[in-house]
Amino acid sequence: MIVFDGRAVLLDVEGTTSSIAFVYDVLFTFARERVGDFLSVHSGDAAVRGLCPPILAEAGDPVAADAPHDPPRAAAAALELMRRDAKFGPLKDLQGRIWRSGFESGQLVAHVFDDVPAAFDLWSGSGLDLRIYSSGSVEAQKLFFRHTAHGDLTPHLRGHYDTAIGPKRESASYAMIAADMGFDPRQILFVSDVGEELDAARRAGMQTALADRPGNRPATSVYDHQTVTSFGEIVT
Repeated sequence: MIVFDGRAVLLDVEGTTSSIAFVYDVLFTFARERVGDFLSVHSGDAAVRGLCPPILAEAGDPVAADAPHDPPRAAAAALELMRRDAKFGPLKDLQGRIWRSGFESGQLVAHVFDDVPAAFDLWSGSGLDLRIYSSGSVEAQKLFFRHTAHGDLTPHLRGHYDTAIGPKRESASYAMIAADMGFDPRQILFVSDVGEELDAARRAGMQTALADRPGNRPATSVYDHQTVTSFGEIVT
């Protein structure tokens, strides 16, 4: 059990609020199966077209900068980055756009652990500032928590951060989040299933908790982070 007397809770998604299996087996599969059609159908959308050159370059396309818009080629590059599980902003943006259609049509319903809705209600109701920090784009995060099996959880959330603010394994990212939230880092509890992320948050001065959820991989870390198997073990 963790007794937290701070002012804000910052949460990872995959392996923390939601199962790794849902993210990899459902969300990533949905995006992989539809990326080619999505890029072809939206070839006239300037925002989507703008994602293609950096995705091509990141995947190692030798002439990405000079290539004409080529949806099949961009789709192949995106699939390669997905295979690598790349935490790359333009790829995450593209995935979020693909997931939007799935969430809004009802084909996708986000999984969250059963203890999450009650914890969100308790924390936000008691005045805690509750926010998300994930490698998934901010847009994808909002879609995810708006369309869960427990309903719309976004009213509990005051903010979202993705890797645009910085990599999740660098302490500077957490310092910037604390500054944006307007709190001393010591007043923020960061919960994640990844030890290196928790180490970075601890170096920035945040309090930390390791999420031990079903299906999570063993965590490796420099610091000793107290473990929780349910958000109900965090007492505020």
